[in-house]
Amino acid sequence: MLLYMKHWLSNSHTLPISPSSKQAEKEIRQRHREACDAFHHYLLTERRLANNTVRAYTADISTFLRFLSKKNLYAFDDVNIETIHLFLEDARKNRISHRSNARRISALKSFFTYLKQENKVNSNPFYSIDLPKSGQTLPKALSVVEVDRLLAEPAVITPIALRNQAMLYLLYSTGLRVSELTQLSLAACNLSSGFVRVLGKGDKERLVPFGDAAKEQLDRYLKSSRPHILKGKRSNYLFITNRGSAMTRLRFWQIIKEAAIAAGISKTISPHMLRHSFASHLLAHGADLRAVQLMLGHADITTTQIYTHIDQDRLKNIHKKFHPRG
Repeated sequence: MLLYMKHWLSNSHTLPISPSSKQAEKEIRQRHREACDAFHHYLLTERRLANNTVRAYTADISTFLRFLSKKNLYAFDDVNIETIHLFLEDARKNRISHRSNARRISALKSFFTYLKQENKVNSNPFYSIDLPKSGQTLPKALSVVEVDRLLAEPAVITPIALRNQAMLYLLYSTGLRVSELTQLSLAACNLSSGFVRVLGKGDKERLVPFGDAAKEQLDRYLKSSRPHILKGKRSNYLFITNRGSAMTRLRFWQIIKEAAIAAGISKTISPHMLRHSFASHLLAHGADLRAVQLMLGHADITTTQIYTHIDQDRLKNIHKKFHPRG
């Protein structure tokens, strides 16, 4: 990566608009990849963004670079407002959502800002582009009854079932992101104090409490399930697979979907839905918004405020009970 970066930064940003040969086109595509790799390195080392965020940014940029190649545009300085409108029109034809387009524009705006800082372009054409309006999509949450069904005792008690149960309990009790849950170290979980130490987005550390129900499930998992799964192997991760490695995000998605089917929950469920449920249920029962923000690891409280719009039935009941014309 560093060699890519040094090679790319040492080259001029002026590229031929129309390659005259296959070799020229190949070299230009290589230059695009080098620029993308250099930006990837910049996001990780200087901006210190989370790995998932960096992957999303670079995927969006790669999509744009492929679009440029299709249009025979190879110089970054050839990108203008018309190019961007063509890109967005192409996305509309492919039924890309407003939210995805907004993310793409945000990524490309950052990419061209970086190119300008490195003197690879003369201007950033994305400065004048407004993000597509996507409206406010309310997070989907499970009801308390649905959560109770999801967390019910497994029909068959096995070491794997106890591990899955402990993960579901801890996720609902703490509202962690799925990547935070699967990457928890054994040392990060303190049963006696009832806290987990979490390394969140941007490598920001926070302490999140968990309740007695989750503590009971974790204690059972650690004493009778985890050693059985490890079979003499060692692992620093709290939640492990049969191979002794950390639980993967994809496998946990499968686990939670299987648990939902077993619980008779018909709606599409994801790990993030339990995070939403954690936040909305806390606020519905009177929790302080700032406290919920800290537990979720939100940098901006406006991100947390969206959960205050979820419990509409409760708001209607409060309005009816207390408003003089209710």
